[in-house]
Amino acid sequence: MHALDAYELYRFFHIGDDETAALRGVSLQVCAGEIVAVTGPSGSGKSTLLACLTGLDEPDGGHVEVAGVRLTRRSQANRARLRRANFGILLQSGNLFPHLTVEQNVRLQMQLAGKPDEKRIAPLLDSVGLVARARALPTELSGGETARAGLAVALACDPPILVADEPTAEVDRDTELRLIAQFEARRAAGLATLLATHSKALAQRADRIVRLKDGRVENG
Repeated sequence: MHALDAYELYRFFHIGDDETAALRGVSLQVCAGEIVAVTGPSGSGKSTLLACLTGLDEPDGGHVEVAGVRLTRRSQANRARLRRANFGILLQSGNLFPHLTVEQNVRLQMQLAGKPDEKRIAPLLDSVGLVARARALPTELSGGETARAGLAVALACDPPILVADEPTAEVDRDTELRLIAQFEARRAAGLATLLATHSKALAQRADRIVRLKDGRVENG
C-alpha cells in the first residue's frame, strides 16, 4: 500500500467566461521511505497538485487516497482529521502565525497534533539553522528564514508524509544542503516526502521525478 495515491486528478479554474485547466488527469504514487520531486515550469500545476493531494483543495475529477483511506470528497472535518494525522505541509506562504515566535509556532503545531515534545524543539530548529532565531516573530525573519521556519513547523510531528512547495527557493547553497539532509533523514526513517521544486540539486536527490507541463505529467 502506498503512503499517497492520486488518481486522474483534474482541476479547473474559471474567471468570467474563461476556463483554465490547472490539472489534466494527473496520477502519482508516493511510497513510505521515498522522496518524490515534482518539477515543471511556473504555471504547470505544481502548487495546485499539492493542494489537492493534501485536501486543502478539492479536485474537479479523480480522487486522492492517504494510506488507503479516501481523502477526496469528504467533509472538511474529515479531511482536516486525515491531514492532521498524515501530513506536514509547507506552502509558499502562510505557514506561520504572525503573532507567535518561531519556537511558539513549532510548539503549537505539536500541540494541535496531540504530540507535545518540548525536547524536540531546539534540535529541530538547529536542523534548519534557526536556533538563534527561535524567539523571533515572522515579521523579523528574512525570506529564507521564513521558509525554514515553515519547514520546521511542517516537520514538528515527524509526519508520515511531508509535502513541501519550493522548500529551498530562498536559501543559500549551504542551507539547501542542510535541508536536503533533513529530507534524506526522513527517507532513512521510512517516511514519505513529496517536494515541488525548481532546484536541480534537490531533484537529483529524489528517488523519482514527476515532471508537469500544462497540468499533465510528461512521459520520458
